[in-house]
Amino acid sequence: MHCRLLHSDRDAVPDVPVIYFVMPTEENIQRICQDCKNQLYESWYLNFISAISRHLLEELATGVLQSNVVSSVSKVFDQYLNFISLEEDLFLLRQQGRDAISYYSINRGDVKDTEMDQIMDMIVDSLFSVFVTLGTVPVIRCPRGNAAEMVAEKLDKKLRENLRDTRNSLFTADGLQSGQFSFQRPLLVILDRNLDLATLLHHTWTYQALVHDVLDMQLNRVTTEEEAASPSGHAGAKALKRKKVYDLGQNDKFWIAQKGSPFPAVAEAVQEALDTYRASEDEVKRLKHAMGLEGDEDDQAISTLSDSTAKLTSAMHSLPELLEQKRLIDMHTNIATAVLDNIKERKLDVYFETEEKLMSRSQLDKPLMDIISDPEAGLAEDKLRLFLIAMLCGQQMTEAEVDQYAVALQAAGCDLAPLHYIRKWRAYTKMSSTPATYGGGGTKTLGMFSKLMAESSKFVMEGVKNLVVKKHKLPTTRIVDSLMEMKPSDETDNFRYFDPKMLRATDSGSVPRNKQPFQEALVFVVGGGNYIEYQNLVDYVRSRTTMGTKKITYGCTDLQNAAQFLKQFGQLGRESF
Repeated sequence: MHCRLLHSDRDAVPDVPVIYFVMPTEENIQRICQDCKNQLYESWYLNFISAISRHLLEELATGVLQSNVVSSVSKVFDQYLNFISLEEDLFLLRQQGRDAISYYSINRGDVKDTEMDQIMDMIVDSLFSVFVTLGTVPVIRCPRGNAAEMVAEKLDKKLRENLRDTRNSLFTADGLQSGQFSFQRPLLVILDRNLDLATLLHHTWTYQALVHDVLDMQLNRVTTEEEAASPSGHAGAKALKRKKVYDLGQNDKFWIAQKGSPFPAVAEAVQEALDTYRASEDEVKRLKHAMGLEGDEDDQAISTLSDSTAKLTSAMHSLPELLEQKRLIDMHTNIATAVLDNIKERKLDVYFETEEKLMSRSQLDKPLMDIISDPEAGLAEDKLRLFLIAMLCGQQMTEAEVDQYAVALQAAGCDLAPLHYIRKWRAYTKMSSTPATYGGGGTKTLGMFSKLMAESSKFVMEGVKNLVVKKHKLPTTRIVDSLMEMKPSDETDNFRYFDPKMLRATDSGSVPRNKQPFQEALVFVVGGGNYIEYQNLVDYVRSRTTMGTKKITYGCTDLQNAAQFLKQFGQLGRESF
């Protein structure tokens, strides 16, 4: 099978069939034709991640014909898998080549119409793949006058054209392809990233979002730096750093249970899991000691023991499960320790608490200038994020005051290019008069971590606030709630409405609206998303379980953390001067 190794040199294996799983690009088609010419394999099964164009299909057919291997090409498939599913309710469009559809690419000042069309087409092709995989045609809602509207129009057209071709339609048995009998179609809400920039920069307090923010996390894989023993063995030798990679999957019960929890609760859960494991381990040791089987050399005798060893045998049978439990505990202990180190070094609890107050328009405990000027208060990046959130959330400031803050930020070592972009963006969107609202937010501080204060705890939480996040709806969640529940709202009343199943496309104002609330929705953000927004939607769904089962899937062009978005803001800021 060839995925990444397509362009490497390979020897012929004449008696073996081959499966190609590739994007339908000019380069890949040429390589497949070259492999056919060299007759490397017995038969070919070609799987294209997205639909191959007629031009490339003709080029492939010509190459196969010239190589005289037409009979060897057994199958050619369009798989429509041009997206990446990270969770059951989370997907993104691409990892490799993601810069082509990034926030920067869409919002560049010098982007040409042809380039924008190409970007929108790439996004639409991937979204189309999502719905082919789901086997259903959504009702589409989007705001007017931005990239989200362009995507919605193009997707509506693409779905409509496919439905019109009844012989080749991918939605002939709408809803049955995926093995589901659905009596209500899902709602697709397409939003533009410029709807809410503050959440992108927000310091977070939940486990998954924190890991993504402060560590290197890509495609559910986390890389941490841990101290390794010095090769010299001297006590005073400088500690070496080594990188360690961890996979966070659906089989990790601890991750699934705790990824949306506040970090202090996660630290306590890790400690409790460790204590439970130690208790189980001690029980095995106690049984072995009671039966005189303390030495490793006697372990082989266990299988021959009589009924009196039943408890020990049961304990030994559970050993593989215990070892896997220990591996997961060690992994999360290391990840949580790395996160905790960042929290303490950068005072992330202080930033999180301050930003929550800014976003909920509450009184600050400490002036912004004091935090920015404090050399001990985090990194330059943290200070810049804090100030940009203050600007985006409608903090009243004159241009002279912003200039004063800019001087302080520059003295703290900040790159001011992102600030230049946000100032220009805010002036363009008139954010100073109509800032995004983040009602109901804030935090409250509980007593310090009682379960972690024991001397045996792996986590030294001294100096870190035990903050509990008050539930609130971010702008994205508030819009989704309004559209799913069919509530009148100033934010959504002007949204466009598309139904690809209607015979003729009509203006959004004259389309008959669904009278029933939607039970399922897909939320897609053009320009990038993050785990804070995703978790807020997950919390919203959980809060609505008493009113019937609802399902929301979150998707975006790419998942980026605050540092990556700041870099893109910086690029845009430098171009604006």
